[in-house]
Amino acid sequence: MKKILSLLFTVFVGLQLNAQQDTIQTNNGNVILTPIFHATTVLEWNGKTIYMDPYGGADGFDRFQDADIICITHAHGDHFNKETLSGLNLSSTTVVLPQSVADELGDIKFKEMKILNNGEEISISGIKIKAFPMYNLPNDDTARHKKGWGNAYILTIGGKTFYFSGDTEDIPEMRNLEGIDFAFICMNLPYTMDVDVAADAVIEFSPAVVYPFHFRGKNGFGDVEKFKQLVNAGNEAVEVRLRDWYPEK
Repeated sequence: MKKILSLLFTVFVGLQLNAQQDTIQTNNGNVILTPIFHATTVLEWNGKTIYMDPYGGADGFDRFQDADIICITHAHGDHFNKETLSGLNLSSTTVVLPQSVADELGDIKFKEMKILNNGEEISISGIKIKAFPMYNLPNDDTARHKKGWGNAYILTIGGKTFYFSGDTEDIPEMRNLEGIDFAFICMNLPYTMDVDVAADAVIEFSPAVVYPFHFRGKNGFGDVEKFKQLVNAGNEAVEVRLRDWYPEK
């Protein structure tokens, strides 16, 4: 009986994980997209595995291949998490990061390190990665994230574009984005922006699909259902996909 219950539990967990995965068709194979935790996302494509802002413990990545690429947006602990990184096998990993994170690596070693400033881009294994601004407003000494200190990222994979916002507010660079297929947008006060402002920005730059993520703030979780309603009302062309970024919620 215990074996049967254990098997059923394994199947149930597996179904839950698969339900959270999205299969995205590109011009050159599918991207398998899996939300992990907070802003952490895994992308798998043509035998390559990408971790975005790995956080929440190394065991969250047990079911994936070791990362070929890791992108880190900035040096705050829920994006650059030394405990998580220390538990991963990084011997074959190229890390893409801003200088501010490179300065904090300490004894964490990767196979290769690529430091990008806002506006710079590189290609790794057929994946184009562009560093994009992320910052708070006003961009002054009071900002938790100053312009140039961290990177948002735009990944181009098989002709599809994936925008990961990092920790940003409602900056003009984001509103002026064009041709984004999949956008991952943060919304947690007081660190980034609220649900209403995030929705208004998405309505303007009109990605094909948007995932609200990074929505746990000082006062709990953002109302992503409200976000979806606002976006749907303001721009019917944008598909809002709600996924479980907080399994403990």
